[in-house]
Amino acid sequence: MKILIIEDDEKIINFLKKGLEEECYSVDSCLNGEEGIYLASVNSYDIILLDIMIPLKNGYEVCEYLRVNNINTPIIMLTAKDSIEDKIKGLDIGANDYLAKPFSFSELLARIRVQLRVSNSENTTLLIDDLELNLLKKSAKRANININLTAKEFSLLEFLIRNKDRVLSETTINSSITNLNESNMSNVVNVYIYRLRNKIDKQFDKKLIKTVRGIGFKISAE
Repeated sequence: MKILIIEDDEKIINFLKKGLEEECYSVDSCLNGEEGIYLASVNSYDIILLDIMIPLKNGYEVCEYLRVNNINTPIIMLTAKDSIEDKIKGLDIGANDYLAKPFSFSELLARIRVQLRVSNSENTTLLIDDLELNLLKKSAKRANININLTAKEFSLLEFLIRNKDRVLSETTINSSITNLNESNMSNVVNVYIYRLRNKIDKQFDKKLIKTVRGIGFKISAE
């Protein structure tokens, strides 16, 4: 699942991004309202974390613009402005939730899960054959056998399943999963595909992850 952070404090962005990626979320970020509007308009996000006091366009203006233009991604406002009037204003123009700074990261995660349950009430689990990926619990199992995945392995498997039966090039995979290649390994996609195969395919007769020679990889029940 993909989250957009619109926040002008880079320290807060780095803190949130690190924590969210450890929880298997893919994260984009920007430092001002105009860029936030652009990113939210051209990309699909599951959650937007929006500060109010940001340059060019403030959080209220960003939220109002997105709602007027029928972009209904859940918005959680993160801000030091914690008066009742500020909260009412944010909720009235279309925010889904409001969290005052400083806040507990565990509370933020809980509020994100609430919004995801509401907006994806019928789509919190991805399935392919006997493999099941729970997006809220960040868990995986095949044939009812639990599979332990790292954050990056989970993100890669989620991406593959969302694009099941579609052949994905290494470049596409690498560019679509945040920080997959932190070490700049030239064969990073192959490494993570190998790790996934060991966990979800090795002990089963039916192999789900396929290599399409010279093109890339796909996951398929065929």
